Amino acid sequence: MTTLHLDAEALYQDLQQGVRHLLRHDTALVGIWSGGAWLAERLHRDLGLPGRHGVITSALHRDDFGSRGLAGGADHTQLPFEVEGRHILLIDDVLYTGRTTRAVLNELFDFGRPASVRLAVLVDRGGRELPIEPAYSAARVSLPATQRLSLARDDEGRFSFRIETLAL
Repeated sequence: MTTLHLDAEALYQDLQQGVRHLLRHDTALVGIWSGGAWLAERLHRDLGLPGRHGVITSALHRDDFGSRGLAGGADHTQLPFEVEGRHILLIDDVLYTGRTTRAVLNELFDFGRPASVRLAVLVDRGGRELPIEPAYSAARVSLPATQRLSLARDDEGRFSFRIETLAL
C-alpha cells in the first residue's frame, strides 16, 4: 500500500463546509462503517450538533453478501434516534460503484421511513454502477478499477488516504 497524494485533512475541511450547507435543524448525521463513521463522528463534534450521530453498515444488505459474508462490521449499525420522519445525511469516505450506498439505504429503511436521505462524501471516484450521486463531494478522483482508495485514521484522529492495488 502507498499513500495517495490527496490531503485528507484539507478535504475534510471542505466536507465540513459542504455538510454545513446541507444541514437542517432536524438532520441526523449517519456515518457509513467504517471511514464514513469516522467522518460523521468528527463532523458531529466539529459542527457542534446536538444529540448523537449514527453509524450504519451495509453488510447484511450487500448484493455480494454470499462472497463477502459478515465481514465489514455487520453488528455496527447504531442509530440512537428515531429514523421515522427524520432528515438523514449519510456520510461516506469514498463513493465508487454506489452498491454500498444502496445496501445502506436498505438497512436504514429497516429502521423506519426517513423524511429524506442525502449523501455527502469525502471523495467521489466515479465508476458508478447504480444511479446514486452525492449531494456534496469534497473531491473527485479517477482511479483504475484495479485500485482501492480508502481512508485511514491515526491515533490522534487525523485522516489520510491509502491506495492499494487489488489482485486480479
